[in-house]
Amino acid sequence: MANENQNQVLDDTNTVVEEKAKRVRKTKPKTSEGGTTASLFGIEPYQPKKNEEYMSEGQLEHFRKILLAWKEELMSEVDRTLNTMQDENTALPDVNDRATQEEEFAIELRTRDRERKLIRKIEQSIEAIKNDDYGFCETCGIEIGLRRLEARPTATLCIDCKTLAEIKEKQNNGYYVFDESPPTFSVTQGGVTS
Repeated sequence: MANENQNQVLDDTNTVVEEKAKRVRKTKPKTSEGGTTASLFGIEPYQPKKNEEYMSEGQLEHFRKILLAWKEELMSEVDRTLNTMQDENTALPDVNDRATQEEEFAIELRTRDRERKLIRKIEQSIEAIKNDDYGFCETCGIEIGLRRLEARPTATLCIDCKTLAEIKEKQNNGYYVFDESPPTFSVTQGGVTS
């Protein structure tokens, strides 16, 4: 009798698993618009027209819109952080609560500092658009490419130069050096000198 009950439970379990598997197979895979910065702000990726010149007025305007939307988003985050820190800046009686609040503020400020640097890069990119320098590699002068700029609108290097820079940075122990050698150290009897 117990054996029959176990077999019945196993049959029921197998049926449920098979039904779930059928439902999973029938669902459509989710499609994404791609991981571009433009799609984050509701701006459709740029579709170049046939025989359109690279960095035409339409393309420059497209990237200017992306950069301005990105900058506006970051600036609103700065305002939100300031308001939050002013509102929550109360002297908490518990030492642990105070430490937690200070750590949260420190993390938030670190994030805003990174965003401040990004805002500076965005402003430089907007300036490059005004000067008709946008979209071309600072090192070799070739086209950076529309898809790369869609993914990273502040890019200043083509993919080949960026890859080379990353390899050199890795070889130089984290120092970003493009045309210079890393700092040298010599060992003497008294210790290490630079």
